[in-house]
Amino acid sequence: MEVANNPACYFPLMSGRYEVKPGMMAFGRDFGNGQVDQQVFQIDRDYAHYRQHKLLARQERLSKYYQTCNYSRAVAGAIARLIIERLTQEHPQYFDYQKTANNAKFHNYLTQETLYLDADWQLQQVKTPPNQVVPAYASTLDALASQVQEDFTVVCRREDGNNWLSAVHLCYPNHWSAEEKIGKNFAAIHAPVAEMAKINRRGNAIVNTMIDHSPMVRFAWGLSTDNSLNHHPEPPLGVSASQWQGRSFDPQQGQLYLRIERQVIWGLPEYATALFTIRTYFRDCNSLKQDSVLRSKLCAAIQSMTSASLIYKGLLASKASILQWLEETKEAGEQGAGGRGED
Repeated sequence: MEVANNPACYFPLMSGRYEVKPGMMAFGRDFGNGQVDQQVFQIDRDYAHYRQHKLLARQERLSKYYQTCNYSRAVAGAIARLIIERLTQEHPQYFDYQKTANNAKFHNYLTQETLYLDADWQLQQVKTPPNQVVPAYASTLDALASQVQEDFTVVCRREDGNNWLSAVHLCYPNHWSAEEKIGKNFAAIHAPVAEMAKINRRGNAIVNTMIDHSPMVRFAWGLSTDNSLNHHPEPPLGVSASQWQGRSFDPQQGQLYLRIERQVIWGLPEYATALFTIRTYFRDCNSLKQDSVLRSKLCAAIQSMTSASLIYKGLLASKASILQWLEETKEAGEQGAGGRGED
């Protein structure tokens, strides 16, 4: 079965400013993609590419990309149920769920995989095409994460109001590690992020909003010199760090991408838990720079970044050369067509 949908298109820089803020908006808001903006899980023509990258990451070392900490059976079941319900509601042509007296069966027509679950949504058995999934799925969350183009994190709240990252399945990391973050609270997770001190002081309140509020969506962005989905801080064996990081801009090559994350937060207050999904997109800056509006917004946002933010984003050394390259446009490209964004 083939997927014909074009990827959703976002441009969360229309303010022309680089801002570090929660930026959470009501889920389902139309950003120009119609019904697709009402989906937690977006399935498009790049599905096979995203799927292959997840399988390769898992083969490299599963624990590098998948971690849990005090991830209770009840919470795991609630998260699995949420994911399966959304997938079958949003994409009935691709996913099917059937419940019997003692167990359930979830089938993906895109991968031809079938997951057999018990009454508590725990993985019991998997049927996959031969030699496709190595290592075998470790859990329901691991199996479900491998069916979609999004990464997952799960945050939980204790009775005393403190929170922790209880599960993370991160095969498309943007310079952060599942192993490093698992078990930490909101403030500790985001401590390395530039300009986050004020937000981190409200970490518990933000997590309360994530859990207790109706579903929300937010965006994050950065620049990369490649369109690789996987930028784990630790490169695979045999790959140099400089080659792996995707942060060495060469104006002669002119290879630069806007890396955009669409993040959906879906709270389950009855379980003091929230599912946080991360979908990664790329927009080629060679195309963006031909649009006078998008180019000016991107340049303004880069110029607005503090030194600390430039260092955190890996742009300090290349800021001037990137801005100069962006401003080198062809006269024929001065269109001003605009783009889709949050403002």
